[in-house]
Amino acid sequence: MADAINLPSSVLFACTMNSIRSVMAEGILKKLHGDRIYVDSVGVRAGEQDGFMVEVMAEIDIDLSNHQSKTFATLEDTSFDMIISLSPEAQHSAVELTRWMSCEVVYWPTFDPDAIRGRREARLDGFRQIRDDIYQKIAAKFPPI
Repeated sequence: MADAINLPSSVLFACTMNSIRSVMAEGILKKLHGDRIYVDSVGVRAGEQDGFMVEVMAEIDIDLSNHQSKTFATLEDTSFDMIISLSPEAQHSAVELTRWMSCEVVYWPTFDPDAIRGRREARLDGFRQIRDDIYQKIAAKFPPI
């Protein structure tokens, strides 16, 4: 069991477009520790909401249908204890933030869902795999109390 004292007070998830991976991560960590950790997500560029992401997150009772994409440039709060980047492009931007912000930067390479092709069910299965991979990483890094 994790001790709440060991949890960071704020975490930022970063990805390329803030439309799938970082949004999933934000929703999962909020579900696990939203009352203990301030959580946000951001992209290098703004993206459009993805219906597959919304659907697979709803399967685990996380509603992300109202998520609005944010970029590093539009981020309102820029003070985080930890930034977890999920794409190489976001990792570069996260490291750039450490020039003026003291925080831990962690890189979790995560499969790009834009590469998933095929029928609807095949795409949903791919999104579920990404969701489950992110969920496992978050649960390992920030174990439920």
